[in-house]
Amino acid sequence: MLNSSSLNPLTMSKKNSLNKLYTNQHLNSEESEELMLQITEGSFSETEIAIILMFYKTHSVTVTELSSFRKVLLEKSLRFTIPFDAIDVCGTGGDEKDTFNISTLSALVIAASGYKVVKHGNYGVSSVSGSSNILEHFGYKFTNKTEVLLDQIEEHHICFLHAPLFHPALKHVAPVRKSMGTKTIFNLLGPLVNPCNITHQFIGVNSLETMRTYNYLLQKTLSKYYLVHSTDGYDEISLTAPYKIVGNHHEQLLHPNEAKFPLIEPEALHSGGSIESASKIFMNVLTNTASPSQKNAVIINSAYAIQLINNKSIEICIQEATEAIESKKALNTFNHLIQK
Repeated sequence: MLNSSSLNPLTMSKKNSLNKLYTNQHLNSEESEELMLQITEGSFSETEIAIILMFYKTHSVTVTELSSFRKVLLEKSLRFTIPFDAIDVCGTGGDEKDTFNISTLSALVIAASGYKVVKHGNYGVSSVSGSSNILEHFGYKFTNKTEVLLDQIEEHHICFLHAPLFHPALKHVAPVRKSMGTKTIFNLLGPLVNPCNITHQFIGVNSLETMRTYNYLLQKTLSKYYLVHSTDGYDEISLTAPYKIVGNHHEQLLHPNEAKFPLIEPEALHSGGSIESASKIFMNVLTNTASPSQKNAVIINSAYAIQLINNKSIEICIQEATEAIESKKALNTFNHLIQK
């Protein structure tokens, strides 16, 4: 005789979705939504969550699955609504390059250039210094209070959304991700689930496959976006190799020389392997004492994000980004933020 728990619809749907993954089958839209809903509601054990994450490490996520996962996470998030255009600048991570915090610095440069930025980020999983790690190191106070965040944008053109404060439903996943210490499906979801109604997205992706998946998904949204990927594997424009840019009805493969930047060595972008060394590079960029390679990597990413907003030539956008660093505007923006 069947016991009552075996007839529970939640138990059955949970079993069915896991069984499909066990047998190397992808999920349809309804199944994907149900799976993510069950994850966020704590219906799976940590072992089961690890199995799900391992499936998506060995199987490419489909656009249907990623879109459905995103839908649930946004519905479950604490939303932050703004009455103006803004951009998010982030990367998927997981490229195993352990670079210094290029996207966080770019966000500050963009804000110092006069454009509004709402950067969504988290602690690093596969690197020593995620955006939240570096900001916390310097004393930035994370908050999900709308009035505080709006004040920061009004005064400094930028605020930071620490993912755990806006996605409390993912508390069940965090310890598993931390114990795995490697990229997972949530690396791909992170840049797609900014809880703010942002209008522009500049996203670095860790592979051409991810770039294609993101492009299919973002084409169905109202966002203006640039996806960037360096051909040697970086989830940003690294200037160590040619880079690809894909946007709304727009695709380019470019060489650093075309933007009048020299090729740089990968070692120049390394964080140094600790939060202390990463923070030193971070401040060197802001004080305009970083190496030319480090400074150029921040400038080129900032410039293309600025171009996404203002539609000006990349040469003009490079000038804007360079001026924000050399005038110390980006440094002043950061100092005011962490002093609050």
